[in-house]
Amino acid sequence: MLDQKINILAIESSCDDTAAAVLSNGKILSNIVATQEVHQQYGGVVPELASRAHQQNIVPVIHQALAKANIDKKDVSAIAFTRGPGLMGSLLVGTSFAKSLAMGLNIPLIEVNHMQAHILAHFIEEPDFDKPEFPFLAMTISGGHTQIVKVTDYFEMEVIGETIDDAVGEAFDKSAKILGLPYPGGPLVDKYAREGNPKAFKFPKPKVDGLNFSFSGFKTSVLYFVQRETKNDPDFIEKNLKDICASIQYTIIGILMDKLKKAVKETGINQVAIGGGVSANSGIRQALKDSEKKWGWKCYIPKFEYTTDNAAMIGIAGYHKFLKEDFANFSITAQSRYKF
Repeated sequence: MLDQKINILAIESSCDDTAAAVLSNGKILSNIVATQEVHQQYGGVVPELASRAHQQNIVPVIHQALAKANIDKKDVSAIAFTRGPGLMGSLLVGTSFAKSLAMGLNIPLIEVNHMQAHILAHFIEEPDFDKPEFPFLAMTISGGHTQIVKVTDYFEMEVIGETIDDAVGEAFDKSAKILGLPYPGGPLVDKYAREGNPKAFKFPKPKVDGLNFSFSGFKTSVLYFVQRETKNDPDFIEKNLKDICASIQYTIIGILMDKLKKAVKETGINQVAIGGGVSANSGIRQALKDSEKKWGWKCYIPKFEYTTDNAAMIGIAGYHKFLKEDFANFSITAQSRYKF
């Protein structure tokens, strides 16, 4: 099968980014993302508006991906799409389009778990980027997920730790909102944190058993802290914004790294890969780089364009499923909650 040219058209529509990519034998020929700015005025993603925007964007995005890859749709070997997890209305747009196009072209359909794809993004062919060797630990961190996954093969993955309430991306965004920063606030916390003192203010770390996480109590502690300090000084946030952001980020990174250290100790696996939107955070990336010297880990950090939702990661997952001839039935449906 490797003698033939396998061209995968991949579609991603799990949240508020409409994305399409073309991969040929695992190499990216195009990776197009249309972001939706309509949500900024609401301080978060509005599911109904997201699905409408996907309907508007999906045809031009796929057309652009094929044109940039210089591939005719008749040369596509299979269509990979995000089945879940994600917003149901958004997933339905991508799922329906992928099924219709695959049926029309009479080619295989490949369903992909969005969170598995974040992990498999590490296997995209990229110069100067090492690929993890099995087994390795993956930490997937995003607005909707915080997981530690033991990866023993491309599709043999076991979640050994996860959040019991809110995800780390939500902790960043909600903290930013409390500080009056616009949505999405996570990148702004990261930006201001770089110039602040990470030990200026102390926030509590939640005590959670095993390898699981919790961020709801952390968000509450940030809220009470800001309310208390602004009551004494209405200009407190303005005067201390960089230090507050640095202290928030320092605490969140500490929570993540404590659990990763525990996971490495328990499994004996010291290869660690990260994925998901929050893995774009500069503090987290630096903490992982530091861990290589501190504890002898081997860490894998994806390129920025593969951290946020994108179709290239769906394509690489689809490519490896194609090699196994793991194709989906056309009666398949989207799943907003989709465990692997």
